[in-house]
Amino acid sequence: MHIFEENIKNLGLNIPDIPKALANYVPYKIVGKTMYVSGQAPLQNGEFVYRGKVGSDVTIDDGIEAAKLCCVNIIANVKKGLDGDWEKLESFVKLNGFVNCQDNFMDQPKIINGASDLLVEIFGDQGRHTRVAVGTNSLPFGIAVEIDAIIQLK
Repeated sequence: MHIFEENIKNLGLNIPDIPKALANYVPYKIVGKTMYVSGQAPLQNGEFVYRGKVGSDVTIDDGIEAAKLCCVNIIANVKKGLDGDWEKLESFVKLNGFVNCQDNFMDQPKIINGASDLLVEIFGDQGRHTRVAVGTNSLPFGIAVEIDAIIQLK
């Protein structure tokens, strides 16, 4: 078993089949040695989890869990794009994290840390990345967090 799979198992995570695109786009696209993963929602078993504004409707801890769930869906896309062969992964390059929040909420980085920390826990240095963590007044379907990713392949 690959070390990444062991790490996923040890964290008690289930990497699902990739969610279907919700509009006219693809879940991921590989261009050369770069993979782009579309924005992922906190979607589990076909249902949106963690809806509302972080800091009022959704607690900070639940916002962090929402970011982790977005990250699990990013990992599902990467695994699918690599046909399950983790040896093809060079590294995660960048995450763009969006937090649905009130105007005065300022802990967006803390929320997106849920995803960033998970990538490093699973992939070590290959999971270290640059990122953006911004607040927004609304996200599709009322979700609390959305994250997309850029990944370098070998």
